[in-house]
Amino acid sequence: MLLLPGWLNSGPEHWQSRWEALHGHRRVEQDDWLWPRRGDWMARLDEVLLQSPQRVLLAAHSLGCQLVAAWAAHSALTDRVIGALLVAPPDTEREDMPPNLFNWRPIVRDALPFASLAVVSSDDPYCALPRAQAMAADWGSDVVEIGARGHINGESGLGDWPEGIALLGQLAGRSR
Repeated sequence: MLLLPGWLNSGPEHWQSRWEALHGHRRVEQDDWLWPRRGDWMARLDEVLLQSPQRVLLAAHSLGCQLVAAWAAHSALTDRVIGALLVAPPDTEREDMPPNLFNWRPIVRDALPFASLAVVSSDDPYCALPRAQAMAADWGSDVVEIGARGHINGESGLGDWPEGIALLGQLAGRSR
C-alpha cells in the first residue's frame, strides 16, 4: 500500500497518517509539499514503484488523486498498480485555488488503466460534488458518496477510518 498525500502533506489526525501508524503503509514523501510540481511528484511515484518488489494499491487524498491521474497518463509502470482509492479529488481548475496549485492545470482526465474508486463528500470545500463525479467518470472510477464530510481529512472526524480500509479491500478484490 502506498499513501499519496495531497498538498501540504497529511497531518497526524489524517486517516492516511493513522493508516501509516496502524498498518505500516508507506507514505510517498515529496520534496516540496508547499509548491508541488506535477512532474516532480510523478517522477517520485515512479521512483517508489521501481523500488517496490510487488504490485501495490494506491490510497490517494486530494492532490494525490490528481497525481494518480497525471502519472497514469504518462508512466510505463502502471502495471505495478493493482488499483487506486481516490479520496476527495480537488478541482484545481477553480478560480479560487491558490497559485501553488496552478501547475496542476489542466486536470488530466484520461481513463485509468487499473481499478479505481473515488470517495467524495457532498460538502467538500475544494470540489463541488458534480465536478468530483465528472472527474471520476472520466477516470473510469466507481463513486462512493459519503455525505457531508468536508474534505475527508483530519478535520472530518473519520478517526482510523475503517470504512476506507473496507473500500480498499473491495478495490483489491476487483482489480482489472
